[in-house]
Amino acid sequence: MKKIGIILAIIVGVIVLWGVGTYNGFVKKQEAMTTAWGQVENVYQRRADLVPNLVALVKNYTEYEQGTLIAVTEARAKAAKSTVNTENFDETEFINFESAQNELGNSLNRLIVSVENYPDLKANEEYLTLQAQLAGCENRIQTERERFNETAKAYNQSVRKFPSSLVANMFGFEKRPYFEADEGAEKVPKTF
Repeated sequence: MKKIGIILAIIVGVIVLWGVGTYNGFVKKQEAMTTAWGQVENVYQRRADLVPNLVALVKNYTEYEQGTLIAVTEARAKAAKSTVNTENFDETEFINFESAQNELGNSLNRLIVSVENYPDLKANEEYLTLQAQLAGCENRIQTERERFNETAKAYNQSVRKFPSSLVANMFGFEKRPYFEADEGAEKVPKTF
């Protein structure tokens, strides 16, 4: 009887240690995902910080692009209001955030295209610098979105694999959303 008690204690101990290790693994992966999300927000914020300078510069050169400038300003305000709670990565918040950021990116693209009609502005050194910075932001956004997706994938795989899914269900670890390709991503983009 004593041997059975010891064997049961060992089995329970192994299960508890495995559960603690699995739980801590989820926490580690969640933190990696939160860190990756912070980087996504940082690069989106950098892009948003460039918008007022770009709008002011374009406004000085153009008379007829007010509708485009207003659209950019409104899209920036909408993107600034859009947030995602990193504690639960609610899919609706995530979709709204991504949509607001895409709207800002699209309005910036329309503004850049409209600048083609203003050769003096296109040749302005400050404009060229802002355009290069925006292009760099777009590249960093893509990179950070990919990194976020990689960390979300590692987390999601852990949540869904058996037997770790038992611990995930027990402690409320749920699958998280990914960034998806933008609509029209299959088309060759116009560069800044």
